[in-house]
Amino acid sequence: MKRAWQNVGFVIPALNEEGAIGDVVQGLRARGISQIVVCDNGSSDQTANVARSAGATVVHEPERGYGAACLKAISALSQVTEIIGFVDGDGSDNLDDLETLLSPLLRDEADFVIASRALGEAEQGALTPPQRFGNWIASSWLKYRFGQQTSDLGPFRAIRKSAYQRLKMQDRNYGWTVEMQIKAAQHKLRYAEFPTDYARRIGQSKVSGTLRGTLGAGFKIIGLLLWYDIGRGRSDT
Repeated sequence: MKRAWQNVGFVIPALNEEGAIGDVVQGLRARGISQIVVCDNGSSDQTANVARSAGATVVHEPERGYGAACLKAISALSQVTEIIGFVDGDGSDNLDDLETLLSPLLRDEADFVIASRALGEAEQGALTPPQRFGNWIASSWLKYRFGQQTSDLGPFRAIRKSAYQRLKMQDRNYGWTVEMQIKAAQHKLRYAEFPTDYARRIGQSKVSGTLRGTLGAGFKIIGLLLWYDIGRGRSDT
């Protein structure tokens, strides 16, 4: 299986995650992922040095934003990459589910796979009430208005590179995950998800851990759903 994963590249957007990023990188490497790109999104701590010491390639994106960091990291992946994986750098995602995440793509049974926190068990305090409620709204919207049978906007996900390129992702902050799912539905990508357990993150969240982040993410996600739902948003923009 490790040989099959040579064409898999993982990207990790990271902002002040020195307490967890090393374990995340080492966890991926221990499970057979050799191509790991961490995008340091303007950290004031030792995130970049810790990630590099753990074996990741580190790139820098001074413009703050989850989407901006993902876009920069993806641009640094090898040309032979066939599957792009995403994982948070805070230690909350269950890396033991890595094979379950990648297998549908490697078997050509899916183009896009998400590890669903809503279907699994979340450690107490891992998901805030606003996160749970917002996730339910977005997932229901995607299901009933876009036809995607999803239950989560989970960050632990993987997509076939050829499929990703069709999406022409643009969002540079809070809307990255939902933009990907909307466009995946519009392009009729083969979608799959599975239950995953979710742990409390190490350190403070830059989104759900602040009022500004919570409101910003909520408004952006709902705004994108509205934009694409009422027909003004095109799948190639």
